[in-house]
Amino acid sequence: MVDSVRSVGKAEPAEERSREAAPAAPAKTAQKPRRKQRLSTRILRSPGFQRGIAGLAANYLRFVNWTSPFAFDPPDAFARYIHLNPVIFTMWHGQHFMLPFARIFDFDARVLISRSGDGEINAQVAEKLGVKTIRGSTARDPSRMMEKGALAGFVEMKAALAEGACVTMTADISNLAARRAGLGIVSLARASGRPIVPIAYASSRRIDVKSWDRSTINLPFSRAVIAVGAPVHVSEEADASVLEEKRLLVETNLNEATARAYRIVDRRHG
Repeated sequence: MVDSVRSVGKAEPAEERSREAAPAAPAKTAQKPRRKQRLSTRILRSPGFQRGIAGLAANYLRFVNWTSPFAFDPPDAFARYIHLNPVIFTMWHGQHFMLPFARIFDFDARVLISRSGDGEINAQVAEKLGVKTIRGSTARDPSRMMEKGALAGFVEMKAALAEGACVTMTADISNLAARRAGLGIVSLARASGRPIVPIAYASSRRIDVKSWDRSTINLPFSRAVIAVGAPVHVSEEADASVLEEKRLLVETNLNEATARAYRIVDRRHG
């Protein structure tokens, strides 16, 4: 009887044993509520707002062009380079606002514009000014080529050149070092067999913005010039070392054209 009492006292209810043996349930992690876009962001990205801004910007650029007639340098740019058509025109980021008017050849011209929110406004401005657009951008990370539309943009530009249309793209890559040409433009020249022609627009009255790309807002009633740089040809057999050499040459020729354009409008010598 004593043994029975002892064994009963030591015994644990099956329920308690199973409770202790069972692993503790993981604590529920609180999910962060999804942040809503700020009202200002939603407004900036709304199609109606973007159309309105694009319309104002296009009209402003027309007014600047109307009050600031430009000259080419060299003056015979058309005669000098017409035999190269179609070509890949290039300029630096932030120096592109007036380039829809900078047509050396009065032919079909298409411009590469990114798929970003700012790019959407730029694309609408270009189209209002009579320039066809190709949507895409140069990917800094090769793994993001599809996401950023770099591959699709590259293929479309190559096809446009094959059709006889000129294409235009910035030489430098967005948000990286200013005035540093990327490999995308020389790769397009190699794949298409078409030359790269650097161009730069400058006006005597302007606002130079302190941004990564040294953007310039051109003002009305200016002296204006479009400087054309020496073309860069890239062979279809070009290897990595030759592509790098041509990339540096694009940089050099575009910097020379840009410096020349500002020297002319600011009436500096040398």
